[in-house]
Amino acid sequence: MAPSKWQSDRVGQIEDSITLAISALAKKMKSEGLDVIGFGAGEPDFDTPEFIKEAAIKAIQAGKNKYTDSPGILELREAICATLLADHNLTYSPKQIVTTVGAKHAIYNAMMAILNPGDEVIIPAPYWVSYPAQVILAAGKPVIVQTDESTEFKISPQQLEAAITPRTKCVIINSPSNPTGMMYTRDELAALAEVIVRKDILVLSDEIYEKLVYTDVAHVSIASISEEAKKRTILVNGVSKAYAMTGWRMGYVAAELDIIEGINRIQSHSTSNVTANAQYAALAAYTGSQEAVEAMRVAFDRRRKLMVKLLNEIPGVSCLEPQGAFYAFPNISSFFGKKSKTGTVTDTASFCDLLLKESLVALVPGIGFESDTCVRLSYATSDAQIEAGIKRLKDWLASLK
Repeated sequence: MAPSKWQSDRVGQIEDSITLAISALAKKMKSEGLDVIGFGAGEPDFDTPEFIKEAAIKAIQAGKNKYTDSPGILELREAICATLLADHNLTYSPKQIVTTVGAKHAIYNAMMAILNPGDEVIIPAPYWVSYPAQVILAAGKPVIVQTDESTEFKISPQQLEAAITPRTKCVIINSPSNPTGMMYTRDELAALAEVIVRKDILVLSDEIYEKLVYTDVAHVSIASISEEAKKRTILVNGVSKAYAMTGWRMGYVAAELDIIEGINRIQSHSTSNVTANAQYAALAAYTGSQEAVEAMRVAFDRRRKLMVKLLNEIPGVSCLEPQGAFYAFPNISSFFGKKSKTGTVTDTASFCDLLLKESLVALVPGIGFESDTCVRLSYATSDAQIEAGIKRLKDWLASLK
């Protein structure tokens, strides 16, 4: 479709989110009566814990429905500081915290606050689909560094250093990762931090999945590696994934004061503050019982093991065991060139399109993450749906010629 004369040039430089598009298509097909099994959703299938919902209701009933300070209510920012101290031994003041309309908004605000036209941001691939788009919207230039299964989809210090130029402003690290579920160890982060500090660049650390980890590899924030690393870290997190609060749109960013002041100034002229009742809900999430978080983590762990086992039992499919988040990222490239009932598999996009049309299973093609050999499946769904969906996938793959 030709761009409208009313659209800005920046609109033409980005595409719709492929993950949201797949989820929307699967929902539409379901609404039409089709028995679609969807593995596209990047959100927990659990409901928000009751005590969190009750906190929001009480805030509404108490009349806490007005504007708040742009960076958020003080009690919430204090609770975030306490959480960062308890979980990572990181000391921040409330003045170093800005609450945002989800973690996605935190990253967008950060890019707007730090980038000048032409500044470069290093993004390891596979990456979350919105990173490059947000850099472009802030007039920056994404610099993509490829990784693969041999390095567990993680960027090395040598790759990072080789990608740095005089225009480099920032590198984005996402651990646990969307889409791969892989995590950086403390030693790996320390090696990256040494390059970041020596080259004097920033790192945006997207830690939204930090509480959803399943193996002996503990989540580590790169900001905790050293004081010099912390000074260069823009730490992004929120309540969406761990507390099943995706629709509440509640995230935050923590950073040095000069960066935070810029982020807050931008936010004050865009969204102003996060919705007031969502802030009180997040306050309850951070200060209340964490039993629901652990219960969800245990369920995700069980589903993770089930999905990865079933995927690796399919001839021609190989899948690394994800260590965090709630995604599997199997390699399906051995099926390229094979024919289905209605078409030929040429890449991950055609793979997912044909699978959805012919077997009613929705996956996300890896091309959206700059990895056109793998597809993403979310195990944020029931065991029964995982078993049924993977069986459909297995049967469909067996039918390819």
